[in-house]
Amino acid sequence: MTKVYPNATAPVSEKPKLKLNASPTSTLTSTSDDNSVVVLTVWKKSLLFNCDGFTVFNAHGNLVFRVDNYSAATKAEIILMDPSGKSLLTIRRKKLSLSGEWLMYEGETAVNPILSARKHVNLLNTKSLARVSSCCSSGTGTTGSSSSSSSPSNSIKNLMIYEIEGSYTQRCCAVYDGKRRRVAEIKRKEAVGGVDFGMDVFRLIVKQPEIDSSVAMAVVILLDQMFGSSKRLST
Repeated sequence: MTKVYPNATAPVSEKPKLKLNASPTSTLTSTSDDNSVVVLTVWKKSLLFNCDGFTVFNAHGNLVFRVDNYSAATKAEIILMDPSGKSLLTIRRKKLSLSGEWLMYEGETAVNPILSARKHVNLLNTKSLARVSSCCSSGTGTTGSSSSSSSPSNSIKNLMIYEIEGSYTQRCCAVYDGKRRRVAEIKRKEAVGGVDFGMDVFRLIVKQPEIDSSVAMAVVILLDQMFGSSKRLST
C-alpha cells in the first residue's frame, strides 16, 4: 500500500499569529521553486482509534495538523490542533442558524470569534460554495474584539475576506480573497504507482503569507461540514 502516514512528528512551534488579510502578490501557483507556496497532504482520517477527523502533513511527511473527533457525526465543535495536540482553532456551529453558519475562535475560547463562515446558497451563482468573513467589533474595528459592555451578538459585524468556489466533493476548490486573488486550492492527490488515493487523501495548496495555513485547513474542515460525504450533495 502506498505510504500515507507522516514520517515523524514536526517540531512543536509557538502558536502562529493568524494573518487574515491578503496583500498584493502574484497569482497562486503550485511550483516547488516558489518558497511562499506550501503544499500539504490532507488525509480524511484520524490517527486515533475509533475517531473521525483529519491528519495533515507537509511535503517532508511530517505531521503538522490533526483533528480527532470521537464520532463520525457532524460536530457542533471541532478543534484544529498542532502535532502535540495543542488547540489552534476551534470551529463551532452557530446555534439556531437556519442557513448554516459557523464561527471560528482562537484556541479553545468561546468568546470573540475571529472568523465566521456561511454556506452560500444562490441558484444564480452555482460556483460559490461558501464565504468566510472576519468578525470585527463595530466599536473598534479590530479583528476578534468586542466591547466589554456589549454582547458579541450586538457588537460584531462581518466583513467578507474569502470566497470558496468549485466542488468539495470532487476535491477541486479555490479560495479567493476580497480582491479575487487565489490564495489557496484543494486538489486531488495524484496517483502513485498506479494507486489512486480516492477522495480521502488530497492536496491543500496554500499561498503564504496571504492566508495562514491553519486558516486554510479550517476552511477544509468547514467545507467538509457543509459538503462532506455524509451530506451527499452535488457540490
